[in-house]
Amino acid sequence: MKIAIATDHNGVDQKKEIINKLTQYEFLDKSPVNTPTDDYPDFAYQVAKSVTEKEADLGVLLCGTGIGMSIAANKVRGIRCGHCSTVKQAHLTKEHNHANIIALSYEQDINELIPMIKEFIETTPSNEERHLRRVNKITSIENEA
Repeated sequence: MKIAIATDHNGVDQKKEIINKLTQYEFLDKSPVNTPTDDYPDFAYQVAKSVTEKEADLGVLLCGTGIGMSIAANKVRGIRCGHCSTVKQAHLTKEHNHANIIALSYEQDINELIPMIKEFIETTPSNEERHLRRVNKITSIENEA
């Protein structure tokens, strides 16, 4: 499984540690060079395009809060990015919402980030009618915009 990952200047060390600890996955680093003045929308777009163009199966984004990255990624057609701060949220955003990118705050401890990312990657999207109906409604809204 290929995972596109990126961070702005807030999270470079965490990104490296995630890649080094989750060796069972292939990571595509979409922010190989960071500077103090880089802008998170650029990296969110790189990960989102990697997912929509099938270069990567899923994406992981890190920034100060994770919120800006999730907003930027969700502007790309076909992306469902969930901002999460717990393992349960990581599970549910993938299972119920069929999210294909997770956005996280670099400020969370690495021992919290790793389980959230692993849970997100390993969770199977639900095929229950209620979840499919809701995801299809989101896609319909996206296609009308």
